[in-house]
Amino acid sequence: MTSKPKASSRLEYEISRSRDESNWKKVADLAEQLNQRSTGFDVLVNFLIGECKLEQFLEENPPIESNIQKAKTGLTEAKRYLQTCISEQGAKLNVMRDAHLLLAKLLYSQGLYEDAISHLNKGGLDSLTEKQLSNRIMKVVAESFAVKGLCLEKIPLSTTSKFKTAEREEQILQALVKAGDLALRYLQEMERTQGNTGGTVPQLMSGANPPSSGSPLPPNTEYRIGPILETALQRAPILYIKNNKLSNAIEQYRKVLSSVETSSTQSLRQTMARQLAEVLLRGVSEKNYVNFGFKREGKNPESPWKPKKYMGPNLFIPKDENEEILLLLFISEAMAVRNAVLDLSPEFQEARAHSYNNVTAVYDLLTISLCRRSQFNLLVESFERAMKFSFDKQHVWMQFALSLISSGKYARAYLVLHEVARLLTDNSLPCLLAARICYDNLDLPEKGLKMAEKALEREISHPQNLLARCHVAVGLGHEMMSTVARTQTDRQSLRKKAFESFSRASAVDPNDHLPEFYMALHYAQARQLSEAVLHAKMALHLRPDHIHSLHLLVLLLSAQKQHAEALQLIDAALEEYPDNFNLLCTKVHLEEYCLGVEVALLTSKQMLQLWKKVYENKLTEGIGPGMMRVASESRSVFQIYSSEFSDGDSGSPAGNSGNAARMEQALSEVASSISGFQPKPGPQYMWLLQLHIWLLIVELYLRQGQLKEAEASIMEANALFPLSHQLMVMKGRIHECRQEYNEAKICFQNAVAVNPFHVKALQHLSMVHHNLGNSRLAEKILRDAVTIDPMSHQSWFNMGKVLQDMGDYETSTECIATAIELEASCPILPFSNIPRTFE
Repeated sequence: MTSKPKASSRLEYEISRSRDESNWKKVADLAEQLNQRSTGFDVLVNFLIGECKLEQFLEENPPIESNIQKAKTGLTEAKRYLQTCISEQGAKLNVMRDAHLLLAKLLYSQGLYEDAISHLNKGGLDSLTEKQLSNRIMKVVAESFAVKGLCLEKIPLSTTSKFKTAEREEQILQALVKAGDLALRYLQEMERTQGNTGGTVPQLMSGANPPSSGSPLPPNTEYRIGPILETALQRAPILYIKNNKLSNAIEQYRKVLSSVETSSTQSLRQTMARQLAEVLLRGVSEKNYVNFGFKREGKNPESPWKPKKYMGPNLFIPKDENEEILLLLFISEAMAVRNAVLDLSPEFQEARAHSYNNVTAVYDLLTISLCRRSQFNLLVESFERAMKFSFDKQHVWMQFALSLISSGKYARAYLVLHEVARLLTDNSLPCLLAARICYDNLDLPEKGLKMAEKALEREISHPQNLLARCHVAVGLGHEMMSTVARTQTDRQSLRKKAFESFSRASAVDPNDHLPEFYMALHYAQARQLSEAVLHAKMALHLRPDHIHSLHLLVLLLSAQKQHAEALQLIDAALEEYPDNFNLLCTKVHLEEYCLGVEVALLTSKQMLQLWKKVYENKLTEGIGPGMMRVASESRSVFQIYSSEFSDGDSGSPAGNSGNAARMEQALSEVASSISGFQPKPGPQYMWLLQLHIWLLIVELYLRQGQLKEAEASIMEANALFPLSHQLMVMKGRIHECRQEYNEAKICFQNAVAVNPFHVKALQHLSMVHHNLGNSRLAEKILRDAVTIDPMSHQSWFNMGKVLQDMGDYETSTECIATAIELEASCPILPFSNIPRTFE
């Protein structure tokens, strides 16, 4: 078999070169010249004309099933020319074998699969030896093997024998694998002879199709390889998977991807990289993963039919399935983003949709892979790159919003969810997620309430089985707004609206635990303890593992003065949740009441050991924010306190504590610029937990009158957050115990300056003024404290003492009576310590 006839003229050389370049128009012209100039080459001319007509037709009408009827009529002339070459004269000119192979390709295009196999057998395809071939013949042989495999797949077996079936499958796979190897080698040789280097995209421009924007279309990768060979390359690993030979499929994918890259296979390489990543994600576990058996050193295969491989000492080889999956997906993403079509013109709509689908398939797999490993920051970076071609693409925007939420970037997530809500006009979920972010992370209850109401409107008009949660979100917004309301009338009105929303949610979905939990919390704050206990038990009945309902029930038992039962319940809860610092804090206060300060101190010191066990290793190992859900910069300190650890018994409303957090952050920035103080490394919520443990220990030492130990603990807390308003309160209490009232006044005033609504700070500041002889000012401060939290019995009792010393005995009696009444239903810690959550 040869690529040209036995002639040495310039004309034959031009014909050979044009065939290698697939320049069929020029080949046809040269064949006509050969026919006119020479005699005895009629068969060769017929072969060249038949080949040209076949290739030109297939360039316009790819050999796919929808074009079979067109091929049956359009390839008649090409078939006639090629059939004339199957003769003695054709054998002498060495074109008969080529004619058989081309006729097989022609018959495959016409859907005549058995006839195509017959011509391949007559052409001696299986008897060919692996030797150096010209580029054109190499492509013909590659396509012949591909045609053989594809035809055998189409032809049904005449027997049901398992042996014959397995033999047929092996024949198909061998043919397709050989076709793939030859196709890759052909493309490598084409780029070598034409002077291109692998990995560069040739700029294909013509006067008929000028570029209409700065966004290029993806390179045309089929102008050399053709759909038959591309199908063979992709079909082989798929058939391996179909035949339960997963390891062979993975090896085939790796073989294609590790071959020297050419510009013609970039789109194919991107597709196969994504497919291999999907196979590894779905079908390969850590135990059955086989390492990439790749040699950095050595020589490329000697066989001229095998593709050349990358070699060298600097190649990166994945060590496990995680590295290989991520490497494949990042490579696929880089290629997909580079080839994305940005032009919004109508003529590019189909190309734009195709490139968008390719990219989103990669991003979906990236999302699965990175989320498994909590690498949310990497996922955010990937979606940021996707934004340039995702105009009005709701799927990508929604994924981007979810990745931002997972990475703790809540402010940006809120803005992105606004865009998603604009794109999904009938969907309530984006609005619901935005409301949750406002409540949980941004301390924006007013905006959260607006988004919740919008979600409710959408859910009513377009139901999506989220109506109960929409009512809960609206109720939670009213509840949070009530905590920052200035007047008692507004506060009661908002709480009434909140309770109505929770009641509607319970009516819509009686099996949802959240409405019951929030109704229990509402009754608890109103000190209607019997009703609160009923709803808390109902919430636990609906979801026995709901930790916040358990915590609420503990506080309700303590409010009913059943402290021993509350301690038993919290011990049982801690068996299920041993690392929950909120429950441990409540346990410390219950132990102080039931068992004494020494036992409570022991538990609080165990909390420090637990903190070290849970968090210190993570900090020393340098695990970044991508591996853990960390608080974003905009997340309030109150939310961190309330979700991870209680805020003591300050009674400070949520929104005001959020403002205090922002004030503390600003003060910390000023202090760091002046004094060089630097915050602790790592997620700040970890250090906030430790701060509160130290403050809890300080409080217990103060109860025992151990001021030196309290001061030592204050020093530890001061090293963490020196400008914390709660730390200032504790410093003031130490001065107060020593009757250093002026120093105590400064500390409490500093705390109130940071958070004007910190009830405990106001209570102690009032008593300091009272001890300094400023009873009028003390009364005024206590009235502010009562306005902020009218359910605090300590504020009423202190006011009664101040009024008594001022001589207003009647009002003093009323205040003390109110304090006694409130104290009778007062829990061990305020109900406001229970986090407001959607979980």
